[in-house]
Amino acid sequence: MTTIYSSFLKDLREQRGLSQAEVATMIKMSRPSYVAVEKGTKELSLSEAVAIVHFFGITLDELLRVQTSNLSKYKQMLLAFLREAKNDEQVLKKTKLAKLLYLADFSWYYLHHESMSGMMYRKVDFGPVSDAYFRLLDEMEQQGELNIIQVIRDDYHMYEIEETRASQKIKLDLLTKDELKHIGKIWKKWADANTAEIVAFTHKQLPYVFAKDNEVVSYEVFTQENQSEIY
Repeated sequence: MTTIYSSFLKDLREQRGLSQAEVATMIKMSRPSYVAVEKGTKELSLSEAVAIVHFFGITLDELLRVQTSNLSKYKQMLLAFLREAKNDEQVLKKTKLAKLLYLADFSWYYLHHESMSGMMYRKVDFGPVSDAYFRLLDEMEQQGELNIIQVIRDDYHMYEIEETRASQKIKLDLLTKDELKHIGKIWKKWADANTAEIVAFTHKQLPYVFAKDNEVVSYEVFTQENQSEIY
C-alpha cells in the first residue's frame, strides 16, 4: 500500500521543475530514500516531513490531509470556463481565468470538503494561483490547444486566451453535471467583471489574507469564509 502523500510530493516537485536528486539534496535525504517516498513505499519520519514541508512551503497539515491533484480535470475546468465565455461572446484574460479556477476549486471545497481538481494554490501578487497554471497554458499552446494573444495598451499589456479547433474536440467527461453547473454559476457572477475586480475580491478572502507571499494558501482556512463570499 502506498502512502497518501507520495503522488502529492511528486506533483509538487514536477511543478517546480526539480529532479528527485535535487530535492533529496535540499532536504538532506539520500536519493534512494526520497525515491522511495515518492513511490509510496517509505513513510516519512517527523524530521523528514518537517524538512519537506519547509522546502515546499506547505504545512504538515496540508501534507497529511493531501488530496491527490488531477491535472487532466484541472485542464477540463479551464476549458469549461473558456466555453462559458465563448457562449457569451467574450474572450477571457489570463489572470481572470486563473482567478475563476481558484474560485471553482475553493468554493467547491467549501461546499463538499474537497476541491474539484485537488490543485494547490499559492499567494502571488494577483491572488491565489495554482502552481500548474502557467505550465499548463504553455503546454496547451505548444500542443495547438490554445491561442494566447498578447494585447498591448499604452500603459500595460495583457493576454487573451481562446480555444482552438483541437481543444474544442476535448470532452469535459471528468467533470460531473454538478461541477459543470457550479462552474456556470461562477462564470455568471463574474462574466461582466473586469480582471481588477475579481483580483480585488480574491485578495479579501481568508486564504490570501492569512498566507505569506509565495506560500501555499489553505483550503481549510477557506471553510471559515462567509458563504455569501465564497465566489
